[in-house]
Amino acid sequence: MTERYAYVPHRLLRRRVRDVASGVEGELMAVVNENVSATGTEHWVELAYIRGPSGREISTAIGNVEAV
Repeated sequence: MTERYAYVPHRLLRRRVRDVASGVEGELMAVVNENVSATGTEHWVELAYIRGPSGREISTAIGNVEAV
């Protein structure tokens, strides 16, 4: 069994950011290299987890994150 994710350092961690795809603004809580495959073939992507004003976290591609 392989790991399904690994944390990735990022310069915007714990900073205020915006997800350009949804427009949500909040604090970047984590960047994770995650295996999102539902099949036997691995497919790894870097996901950003942003905590919005409601306290709920959303995930988005790291390429969609920009500093506010």
